[in-house]
Amino acid sequence: MKLYIKGLALSGLLAASAACTDLDTDLNTKYPTFPDNPIATEGEFNGCYGYMHGWFGRDFNEAVIAQGDEVMGCCFGAGNYFDDGRYLNSSIHSIHLDDWRCRIIEGCMSGCTYTNTKIAQYGGAEFKDPIVAPLRAIRAYYHFWMMDLYGDAPIFDHVLQDGEAIDRSPRAEVAAFIESELLDILGQEGGLSKANDASTYGKPNYWMAAALLAKLYLNWGVYTNDITTVTGDTPNPKLDDCVKWCDEIINSGLFEVGVGYRKKFFPDNGVHIKDFIYALDVDPATKPDGTTTWYRWFGFKKDGLCRPYTLGWENTKSLAGQTVLTPEAVARFNLPNDERNIMILAGPQFAFDASYNRTNEPVYIYTVPGNEKTLVGQLNYRVDFDFDDASIYSLGDEALPKPSKETVANGTALLNIQKGARCFKYPPREEDYSLWNRQQANDTPIFRFADILLMKAECILRGATATLGHTPMGLFNEIRRCSKAPELTKNPTMQELLDERSREFILEPWRRNDLIRFGQFENDWGQKNKYKVWDDAEHTTFHWVERPGVKDPNRRLMPIHRGILETNLNWSQNPGYQGL
Repeated sequence: MKLYIKGLALSGLLAASAACTDLDTDLNTKYPTFPDNPIATEGEFNGCYGYMHGWFGRDFNEAVIAQGDEVMGCCFGAGNYFDDGRYLNSSIHSIHLDDWRCRIIEGCMSGCTYTNTKIAQYGGAEFKDPIVAPLRAIRAYYHFWMMDLYGDAPIFDHVLQDGEAIDRSPRAEVAAFIESELLDILGQEGGLSKANDASTYGKPNYWMAAALLAKLYLNWGVYTNDITTVTGDTPNPKLDDCVKWCDEIINSGLFEVGVGYRKKFFPDNGVHIKDFIYALDVDPATKPDGTTTWYRWFGFKKDGLCRPYTLGWENTKSLAGQTVLTPEAVARFNLPNDERNIMILAGPQFAFDASYNRTNEPVYIYTVPGNEKTLVGQLNYRVDFDFDDASIYSLGDEALPKPSKETVANGTALLNIQKGARCFKYPPREEDYSLWNRQQANDTPIFRFADILLMKAECILRGATATLGHTPMGLFNEIRRCSKAPELTKNPTMQELLDERSREFILEPWRRNDLIRFGQFENDWGQKNKYKVWDDAEHTTFHWVERPGVKDPNRRLMPIHRGILETNLNWSQNPGYQGL
């Protein structure tokens, strides 16, 4: 009996082999490229998917999410988590070439290299066997992030030979390669699983590949034009294609936005959340150390300087607390009765009643999984955003284009930590702190059904043909109903749609991507584009100076780490990062 079963490694349908009744089959027959133990093969395939755990957590958050207009890195006082600007530099679009956060491309390349060895092992030289379709999907995913973040990127379509140098291909060619790969595997019979259950959760399946293809098409105009010329009106010839794949997901009937927004992001989230198409599956109790997420603690209050305790329990490990929301992001969470408002802690916090109206009761502490009324976090003692001396974004030295640390009194740190606003979208459990060294169990969504609906709405607004009787207003309102926000009575404007994407997907991977597509990546927010220069030694008066280079459209791409360039001598640095 052959143990080669199409799709077995990922679908979990092991019962198929037990159902074989061909008594004339030679039990010693082996399929030449598939091992006798499908479970072992699945473990090897999981290793290909696991490469994203190394860079999609903290590094991705600090390098990519911090480039958007929702959060910024802080230095509250002298010696208070400046850390060579690791939190600050992304916020002000000035990542320097030695910052290891610009090594994300290296993690993607490693994932592609390892995945190619498995594709060759199980799929042969043609790479067309449906059994390796999930591996080609994750390889396309790694290529997507290289292209999205860095522009020109290497194409790993084969196993590299010893000493073989690989060039960066033009961004448009990488986009075409990803498109070709996804269309091929989506069309393969018996390849990608169409199941949406525990056997496919956190793994590439048909719906993950379809969502990735839709995201590729949504940004096609960005990826195929000179990045410095992209505006919010850049033509996109793939809008109808994006709608087609959104419809493929919609028509499956497997996904729903649901009712109740915050519970999707609690520590007990997972496969039962039908809004999640593809997610980073983490659990400190079952996953290897270092593969789960603990970067979210940086958005919590620095507990050592706050009473009552930020999270409701005493702790001695650092919570840093150096990531705050921008005033512009906070202002977007202003819709009456919108459950999403509760995530935003700005000023003294209060509990909310069943209709999400504020009461005068103290805030809840997260104790009961699945209780969407629960809120983690205590007081932000001061509501204002006027940070003292050290300032919110470490200010910098007016003589240098590269920001540097100011010398300020540590006494200002407590005042600064009490200010600003935080987002508690991913509440932790006490056991995450006490048992798992701050690694959280909250899975991170990457592709969501809510995103599919808003992507389709955007395509129609940009000129795509409407299908399935959908209107941008109707798709938009389906999102609003989940959080009980007011529904629209007419189609949204493009700015309303962009603002809604911030409310819906805050602290998810897409804000930087959205701002570039809408031509707003260089806009002013927080203190990204300027910094204070004090007029006197006592710091009583100041004037603002525009930060050099921040509005350079070349910085819509990230820089290549200096160490990577020293290894790949045939590569050149992305424009816009001279002197950093």
